[in-house]
Amino acid sequence: MPTSAESDRLLWAPRAWLPEGWHEDVLLRIDEEGNWSEVRARVAPPPQARRIDGALLPGLVDAHSHAFQRAFAGLAERRQDAADTFWSWRDRMYQAALRITPQQLRAVAAMLYLELLHGGYTQVCEFHYLHRDPSGRPYPDLLEMGLALCDAAGQAGIGLTLMPTLYERAGFGQPTLRADQRRFACDAASAWEMARAIGAHRHPLLRAGLAVHSLRAASTESIVALARAADGFDGPIHVHVSEQTAEVDECVAATGKRPIAWLAEQGLLDPRWQLVHATHAAPSEIDAAAAAGAGIVLCPSTEANLGDGVPDLPHMLANNVPITLGSDSQVNRDWREELRWLDYAQRLLRRERNSSAAPQLAQPSTAERLWSRVQAGSGRSAGLGAWGLCTGARADALVLDSRASSLLGIAPAQQLDALVFSSPAPAWRDVLVAGRWVLREGAHPRAEEIAHRFDDAMRELWWDTTS
Repeated sequence: MPTSAESDRLLWAPRAWLPEGWHEDVLLRIDEEGNWSEVRARVAPPPQARRIDGALLPGLVDAHSHAFQRAFAGLAERRQDAADTFWSWRDRMYQAALRITPQQLRAVAAMLYLELLHGGYTQVCEFHYLHRDPSGRPYPDLLEMGLALCDAAGQAGIGLTLMPTLYERAGFGQPTLRADQRRFACDAASAWEMARAIGAHRHPLLRAGLAVHSLRAASTESIVALARAADGFDGPIHVHVSEQTAEVDECVAATGKRPIAWLAEQGLLDPRWQLVHATHAAPSEIDAAAAAGAGIVLCPSTEANLGDGVPDLPHMLANNVPITLGSDSQVNRDWREELRWLDYAQRLLRRERNSSAAPQLAQPSTAERLWSRVQAGSGRSAGLGAWGLCTGARADALVLDSRASSLLGIAPAQQLDALVFSSPAPAWRDVLVAGRWVLREGAHPRAEEIAHRFDDAMRELWWDTTS
């Protein structure tokens, strides 16, 4: 009989999604570092292997997250004034940013990261700009708030790419931040120092990245300085671009260029760069991103919640731009809902069905086409090399729960279609991260503790009506 350790390192699945799509009878071996050392299809199950009862899918990278905003999810859904826009939402969100402590952030992020595991994400990219204390003073350790996120990821067992963010002004032509942005202050030197410190941790589930909040929030000189410091840096570099038409208009007025066009003209774009939102990117800008190998991170549920608009997804797909998904403001923490919204927005805009399918390319399944594209973009967005169920990638996987009500009676060939476009019942029976089962039968060993601390943090943040 095989030992438990042996069976945990050798898995056999009757069906698995490999980079080329579905394959039958798949053997997967995990090495001592928690990576896939062997992935082979059409293999009879060896007696020493752990048999997976159900289809196996790779995990997904959540490529854009602001963890502290989980404390604000659901609390901005009342209209108080004649106009309610992204900008009024942003002002209310700053209230959460000004209140939260490192201890509360740790509790909130742990809850979020547990929910992301349940939502099918096994790596999260934190676009981290909550750097300073509530008064705006630096903490003794620049990474005080960042380390709270690292602790939270460790509690949940999810992979983390932590990206300290350059953020130095309130807008184009404004030399400083607003008073309610004081916790965000971070110059290029500090962002680079934090990224180097994160990289020095050498934790197997922690990666270092960098971020520029946006072109409106950082000067040309600072963006160029950060890019120079990061010459040779192999981590990802993320930036918010073109989420709002007002932002695009201001960028044109200040620089003469639209945001992505400006980045391309400066010679900054390369495969490390991830352009977050790109909701109002022009076709020529999408072409420039594709030419540079830069990726685009789409956050459909947040963009819908904030009324941002609808991106030119058909042009992105046609030009093979690497795309990924992000949970962003945390109004949704499940990639299936993000994929649904990604195509549903196009359906509403174009008044057609299955907008993202491509039968002319032998890709008639909307779910499979979108899933394969966001899988392909995932590793690079997080600063990881190979990604998915393939040799050399980290051993992350999702075990589909064939007992889920939305999958009952569904033929294997259409499981992914039903998974994305049928009711959002719990879908994952087990979740594997770096060769370790973090969810078994849908349960997490620290779920009760994490939920209790989250509840306490939320009460501290919002139930004190006298403050």
